[in-house]
Amino acid sequence: MKNLNKKNLTAIFLASTLFFTGCAQKNGELNANSDDEYSRTKQGAVMGAFLGTLIGIMSGHSSKNAVVGGVVGAAVGGGIGYSMDEQAKQIAEELDTQVDNSPLAVTNPDNDLIISNTDKYVKIMLRDSMVFETNSAIPTQEAARKLEKITKVLRNYPDTIVQVVGFTDSRGTYEYNQKLSEQRASNVGNTLYNSGISNQIYSKGCSFNKPLVPNKTKEDMALNRRVEIYLYPDQNSVIDACSNN
Repeated sequence: MKNLNKKNLTAIFLASTLFFTGCAQKNGELNANSDDEYSRTKQGAVMGAFLGTLIGIMSGHSSKNAVVGGVVGAAVGGGIGYSMDEQAKQIAEELDTQVDNSPLAVTNPDNDLIISNTDKYVKIMLRDSMVFETNSAIPTQEAARKLEKITKVLRNYPDTIVQVVGFTDSRGTYEYNQKLSEQRASNVGNTLYNSGISNQIYSKGCSFNKPLVPNKTKEDMALNRRVEIYLYPDQNSVIDACSNN
């Protein structure tokens, strides 16, 4: 590998300054307005520019490669963020609701459908009471209609990876709830798949792991029974939805 010359070192310094300044601005924006639908686009663009610049420097013969790499990286990173923001916004419109990133939204019993997003994914949370009849793992007709509206948007984003995750309350054994959560997630995933979309779709059961609130009352247990649909731009963004980490 060639030694870095003065111009290349200057380019790295400028790229680093851009990256860390962008991070500081990002944190400020999120604290001031957690619902900023463009924040993820900005984050992706800043990180893409930083990584693209470094790749350009390390692989090229001049700082010109760094500039090109930074521009391309910013475009790719910003494009991913924009795509996920747009998917969240379009799904919310289809389901006649809004994107809500407030931590309190998931503990409000009046919310049976919540759409939120981060820099890595879009999450659609559906309460069990809205998706399934009591003691059933088959989605209701109302749920099927909502899932069809979700797939209407996903048809425009065939590269989006879909993960359906089921959660239960703590009544019964862990093994019983694991099977139930898997079955419900699988049935929702199959409903999405049977709509004819070409997206990769995975399902997963989490039993009564990761409760939203402690399982102390019937009302609390109802909050914890849910299905979450995650939309990811790529495999690197996929999280362990059963874990609190």
